[in-house]
Amino acid sequence: MTRGKVHIGIGGWTYEPWRGTFYPDGLRQKDELAYAAEHLTGLEINATYYRLQKPQSFANWADAAPPGFRFAVKASRYATNRKNLAEAGEAIETFCAQGLTELGEKLGPILWQLAPTKRFDADEIGAFLDMLPKQQESVPLRHALEVRHASFADTAFVELARHAGVAIVLADHAEYPQIADLTSDFVYARLMQSREDEETGYPAAELDEWARIAGSWRDGHAPEGLHYAATKQPRLKDGRDVFLFFIAGAKVRNPAAARSLIDRC
Repeated sequence: MTRGKVHIGIGGWTYEPWRGTFYPDGLRQKDELAYAAEHLTGLEINATYYRLQKPQSFANWADAAPPGFRFAVKASRYATNRKNLAEAGEAIETFCAQGLTELGEKLGPILWQLAPTKRFDADEIGAFLDMLPKQQESVPLRHALEVRHASFADTAFVELARHAGVAIVLADHAEYPQIADLTSDFVYARLMQSREDEETGYPAAELDEWARIAGSWRDGHAPEGLHYAATKQPRLKDGRDVFLFFIAGAKVRNPAAARSLIDRC
């Protein structure tokens, strides 16, 4: 049986409290990305959410990472934080044309994160999903949509995402809805409940459970124990690639959480 690949990491790579906890004492700041890429299997680039980046920056990031590594790219807030997402076409086009294809084979999915106040409207969300390009400069693009309002736990939203081939981000968060429905050929998960009193961010039993879930996704299945909006989930015999990132929570613990989960997968 063919299986997908699991990429596990953290959001960003520059964070002062990681120096001496994740990064060795004395490591130069300019070497932190290479160190993170050596010890993790994926990273979520968050700088792209705030401003456009130069093509050379993407090329430099790709050069710092080993073969098989993947970068997820967080989409611009100017595209996602707006009253009417159906009017985001120009911002989407500008974002995708900034040079992110310089990541080459290390380009993972693009993460489109909606505001917590954004409610589900089928026409608006459908129009937004239809504007997400399938490729940029002949490079295939994969998209994941993170929603944070409970109104999205709706079969109509699942069908729209499935029709567009866009993954619904699974969020492990106390306040955001967990929508585990499988709508693409990959899975994108963001784990946001690491605790500072846990050396590995999440307790061992919870990391074991996430390893089971990631393995099920990798093998093409819909894992038991998650919350689904729809009753039926497609199975892929060739498996799915999995992108799982430890974000926020007790941020200082996220690299340890990611390393612990990599060891389990």
